[in-house]
Amino acid sequence: MFKRRYISALVIGAALSGCAGRASTAPQTGALPQQATAAQTSQAELAAFAAWRHDFRRRALAKGIKPAVFDRAFEGVSLSRQVIKLDGGQAEFTRQIWDYLDTATSATRVSTGRQKWETLNPTLQAIEERYGVDAKVVMSIWGMETNYGSYRGNTGTIEGLATLAFEGRRRTFAEAQLIAALQILQAGDVSPEKMRGSWAGAMGHTQFMPTSYLEYAQDFTGDGKRDIWSEDPTDALASTAAYLSRFGWQQGAPWGIEIRLPAGFDYAAADQNHLKPVAYWRSLGITTVNGRPLPDHGEAAILVPAGARGPAFAIFNNFKVIRRYNNATAYAMAVGHLADKLAGGSEFRSPWPRDERALSRAEKEELQRRLTARGFDTKGSDGVIGPNTIGAIRAYQQSVGQVADGYASATLLKQLR
Repeated sequence: MFKRRYISALVIGAALSGCAGRASTAPQTGALPQQATAAQTSQAELAAFAAWRHDFRRRALAKGIKPAVFDRAFEGVSLSRQVIKLDGGQAEFTRQIWDYLDTATSATRVSTGRQKWETLNPTLQAIEERYGVDAKVVMSIWGMETNYGSYRGNTGTIEGLATLAFEGRRRTFAEAQLIAALQILQAGDVSPEKMRGSWAGAMGHTQFMPTSYLEYAQDFTGDGKRDIWSEDPTDALASTAAYLSRFGWQQGAPWGIEIRLPAGFDYAAADQNHLKPVAYWRSLGITTVNGRPLPDHGEAAILVPAGARGPAFAIFNNFKVIRRYNNATAYAMAVGHLADKLAGGSEFRSPWPRDERALSRAEKEELQRRLTARGFDTKGSDGVIGPNTIGAIRAYQQSVGQVADGYASATLLKQLR
């Protein structure tokens, strides 16, 4: 669910709900008295929504949207209780990365992907040739986003975005997407009835946000429309390839390679932003997991998503490109790993520490408080394991003679307790 450029249906909700509150610069939409009854609240909200829509119509027309297009798009649109519920009540993400990958790259998803590949092979080969992006990576994103088109979402894009723009916690973002959606309708690529997708505004087989659609969507079929909504996924797959190509995909290069780290490896060097020539990593004794020399695909960084007890990877430029599509490490790994499996690859060789349970948000906050109390400042206790917390964990681990991998685990929290 590109946050800013595109936000995938898988994670856009988290991005929206992660904001601290409503944008203070937006027009007031009627803060309701706490003592109002449920009926009064509903009535007041509907009136406030109508007022917002009236004001937004004026602003949309000032940006070039034709009155008839706006009125047609908003015909029958109302405040969606379901969207409000989903935006405000998302479950906390507490799955471990190996559980996420187990689901994302399951045998069923691989089998379905291979069947789709056989059916669409000529089209996929043509897309790969035009855009220079490995077709199985495009297939993998399709599989990740909508399970190869089997579930693309059924929320009206205008109603979903209008609800978020009025009630959501990222109103400026939602209104920008709504203007873009109206521009798409004005261009005639789709009708309001067919413009459907996730509750958060992501559309089509590979879940493009409206602004990204305007910039990157492709008419690969040549029918004069960039149709990412139809049963035929061709335009959507080509649009995904165009997006990856735009951000520097290197055809034939891997996203990453499972590696073997030498004894005594300094885990402070395991940082996605710590890019070094492959020759540098070779000089430290890093090899592939099979013990072969690390192949040179340009600069690489070292990734240890489960700390010293889990698999390690050398990640290359294409990993960064996938993260432009969805800025999450687990997502990028899943796309890469699924693509490898579609091409006949196997599971990772090194085992995951499956005995480690996931920390809840409250436990992460506790971990941060306890580290800070011991003199290892995490710069706050927000439950987000970022660079400050990782650095604090490493410093603590070094102080007690442990491998300083910076991994926030239940075992570490138990130790701090």
